[in-house]
Amino acid sequence: MAAPTPRAAFEAVFPSLRETMLDHAKKYNLPENALEWFSKNLDTNVPGGKLNRGLSVPDTGLALLQKPLTDEQYKDLATLGWLTELLQAFFLVSDDLMDGSITRRGQPCWYRHQGVGLIAINDAFLLESGIYVILKKQFRSHPAYVDLIELFHETTWQTELGQLCDLITAPEDKVDLDNFSMEKYMFIVTYKTAYYSFYLPVALALHYLQLATPENLRQAHDILIPLGQYFQVQDDYLDAYGDPEVIGKIGTDIQDNKCSWLVNQALQRCNAEQRKVLDTAYGRKDGELEAKVKELFRELDLETVYKEYEEKIVGELKTKIAAVNDAEGLKKEVFEAFLGKIYKRSK
Repeated sequence: MAAPTPRAAFEAVFPSLRETMLDHAKKYNLPENALEWFSKNLDTNVPGGKLNRGLSVPDTGLALLQKPLTDEQYKDLATLGWLTELLQAFFLVSDDLMDGSITRRGQPCWYRHQGVGLIAINDAFLLESGIYVILKKQFRSHPAYVDLIELFHETTWQTELGQLCDLITAPEDKVDLDNFSMEKYMFIVTYKTAYYSFYLPVALALHYLQLATPENLRQAHDILIPLGQYFQVQDDYLDAYGDPEVIGKIGTDIQDNKCSWLVNQALQRCNAEQRKVLDTAYGRKDGELEAKVKELFRELDLETVYKEYEEKIVGELKTKIAAVNDAEGLKKEVFEAFLGKIYKRSK
């Protein structure tokens, strides 16, 4: 298996992309104070995360080619990786504002920085627009240029639909568990997470390397979307059952009224008395009520329910991966790498 892309090599690509966006802004005689603002927006919100989505693009290219990337291929695939990070930054700046979040990556959320506030809405738009500035500069002559543009537009649309469903299904200030369902949950995780976090990086590499046949895209989709769903279910499970010291944060899904996998499983299994506990204790900013919900999860043995789900979905994914025809340009290794990072993770 090809060695994954070193983080330092990937990070070294960002400064030139940052300059491309700032230089493009300068063409319009943007005042110096606005240019400094945009620069700080980029530096604060784009680098610094785990970079998993971005690193997945060159890693996928390596796995598809089964040989070292040329300097040009690496630069281009890493650039496409950074465009996924720009998209991520656009979503996070917006999401933090909508959710009233306090911190992001250990720092105050962007909208909570001195003087930012609702200007963060426009700053999010600028981060998104930067994707298309860089695509035009670096990929305009590439045969897949239009496909790359359309892929980013479609993925953005899908994620925004998922976010809409999430926001209206589980508002923090109005708890109504009748509004929850496993169908809504699967829609939210599919469109809010799976497409941009799992399908997008692989589809970008396939388009760039001109391996994006309809069959390859279909197979990638049919593996990566369920894999993304599994990842989010796992995230929900770890929020309640994971070790905060290992995860690096204390789970808040119960108090935040999240339409999570666990609460939907509980709603399907609870009796009338247990349902009363959920209705009175779920989604409240109260540690004692949260403890009651967790105790109910234990009564319903949701830990076992999750472990049975995990083995079932992983078995199905392994069957789909085994069916990939390496001779057609798609490689099993692409999906094995994703699954290997996720299966039985503890953080």
